[in-house]
Amino acid sequence: MKISFNGALVEIETTPCTATGWLKGDGIFETLRTVNGVAYSYSRHIQRAVKSAQIAHIDLPALELVAQAVAQVIEAEPHPDGLLRISFDGNGQWAVIHLPYQPQNKPATMRIHPDKSAITDQMIKSYPYGHRLAILEEAKLLGFDEALVSNTDGKICEGAVSNVIVKINGRWVTPPISDGILPGIMRELVIENCGVDVASISLSRIDEVDAAILLGSLRISQPVASIEGRELEASQAFSDEIQAMVILHSLG
Repeated sequence: MKISFNGALVEIETTPCTATGWLKGDGIFETLRTVNGVAYSYSRHIQRAVKSAQIAHIDLPALELVAQAVAQVIEAEPHPDGLLRISFDGNGQWAVIHLPYQPQNKPATMRIHPDKSAITDQMIKSYPYGHRLAILEEAKLLGFDEALVSNTDGKICEGAVSNVIVKINGRWVTPPISDGILPGIMRELVIENCGVDVASISLSRIDEVDAAILLGSLRISQPVASIEGRELEASQAFSDEIQAMVILHSLG
């Protein structure tokens, strides 16, 4: 498999990356969905990476070099549906990998993760990503597809690896960044284009949630079928609307 390592297209075995293209140690990353070689919301992801790099005190290469590396990797490793990951570490190394992605085709089941997450001032897309993946793996071992995470103030935050929007009293709402969530690109797009409001949601109101949708740069949007076994209203129509909006607004 070919990846781009520090701007050079090479076989992955010749790099210090893991078998799935992760740089070792600590750093920041962006994960994008590709469809037929087009990376969704590339500009927005790179803008977020620039902000994350400033917070994490990481020096990024010239953005033109990153764009060239992305194009080379997508051409060298083409996939009709792909996962494109761009990562940067604190030592000046960076990598781009393009892997196949299997789209999510059914509504998700969710559990409520029992542990509370501490609120931090600035949430960034950073690795190692083990803590969130462990929450997801625990949910899957218990028969769920995702886990709903809340903070130490008792507010709903997001999924283990996704943002979330919920419908309460006929109103679609997503938690604010200040409640300790990642500033998701798809979340940003639905706030701008789909009439989704931003407001804190107490976990104590979970039984008032009539419907929910998971958002992420890979899944784009995925309806939630149930939370802790309680069935929710169907939200496929709104999820399809979000998918169409993303195609319209994120090509570039």
